[in-house]
Amino acid sequence: MWTKGESEGLQTLGIVVVVCSSLKLLHYLGLIDLSDDKIEDELEMTTVCHRPEGLEQLEAQTNFTKRELQVLYRGFKNECPSGVVNEETFKQIYAQFFPHGDASMYAHYLFNAFDTAQNGSVKFEDFVMALSILLRGTVHEKLRWTFNLYDINKDGYINKEEMMDIVKAIYDMMGKYTYPVLKEDAPRQHVEVFFQKMDKNKDGVVTLDEFIESCQEDDNIMRSLQLFENVM
Repeated sequence: MWTKGESEGLQTLGIVVVVCSSLKLLHYLGLIDLSDDKIEDELEMTTVCHRPEGLEQLEAQTNFTKRELQVLYRGFKNECPSGVVNEETFKQIYAQFFPHGDASMYAHYLFNAFDTAQNGSVKFEDFVMALSILLRGTVHEKLRWTFNLYDINKDGYINKEEMMDIVKAIYDMMGKYTYPVLKEDAPRQHVEVFFQKMDKNKDGVVTLDEFIESCQEDDNIMRSLQLFENVM
């Protein structure tokens, strides 16, 4: 049996991990490490294979200024000279973040969330759009992005199988060095708690509206969404 405190912790674990690990990834790729160095007037494009969209277009589509976009691109280019990131790179990065666990499946799901075009590669524009949401988006925008990660088959609903896949990937990624030590059936119990709380009409799936409403009722989730608002 789970105590009330344990249940609440399980309900929010997935959301918090999504937000925090996504920001760790973006930091690793140089996207949230601003400096006061002199900024070039335009992006340097000579050494990359992929040329990003114009600054004006990205400025209009995101919550960043032209100067911030220039700095973000400099950091991204330093870490990703080809201008794109593939799934294998995601897996390598998360293997470094979580050396005591298996992060491959979580990296796979997160890559799919960033790869909005579903073409097997993530460009600078994809990262900037996600970063704009995670750092400066509204609560609804942040939760919609997180919902999209959990909605693996992109049918507009989260079912128990999808939630089980994501939660198991998170537990595998955290590895055996967790405290307290998690029981083998912890992911399934997490999913049961998740659905009991979020599936308002008890139809076996969670809609975007149900997801947002439930998350907004959880103080821990709301605090996690505010952690990085002042990063940039």
